[in-house]
Amino acid sequence: MISKKAKYALKALKVLAEKYAQGPVLISYIAEKEKIPKKFLEAILLDLRNNGVLQSQKGKGGGYMLRIPPEEVSFSKVLRIIDGPIAPALCVSMFFYGRCDDCKDEETCSLRSVLAKWRDANLAVLDKTTLVDILKAEETSDANILTGS
Repeated sequence: MISKKAKYALKALKVLAEKYAQGPVLISYIAEKEKIPKKFLEAILLDLRNNGVLQSQKGKGGGYMLRIPPEEVSFSKVLRIIDGPIAPALCVSMFFYGRCDDCKDEETCSLRSVLAKWRDANLAVLDKTTLVDILKAEETSDANILTGS
């Protein structure tokens, strides 16, 4: 399960993707639009900025904006920044590898191969899903509301 922080990050990024190439967006606008506590949002956006997803501009007319195009911001990238490893155990993590304390031998571990398959199945979706996909899903949802579908 993803954390509330990761969910908020994705919601905030959706707003920034909607406003891509239109200049900085105020934190207060994002917080109000997505019902995210402002202080919590500030910390989330700072994490995303420090990891190269966002850039910020100070002063009048300042705010946050995507540093990279929405189609290059994958769910896996965001989840790793906010929640850390995507893998169900550190021993199968691609970026946060760690040896399991209770494992005698990784090569003969009966759980490791299943956990690696679990990781791969999740990554098959998360690596290919980007902010553009959120925007498309929202457009479809809005169209269904308008047509009564």
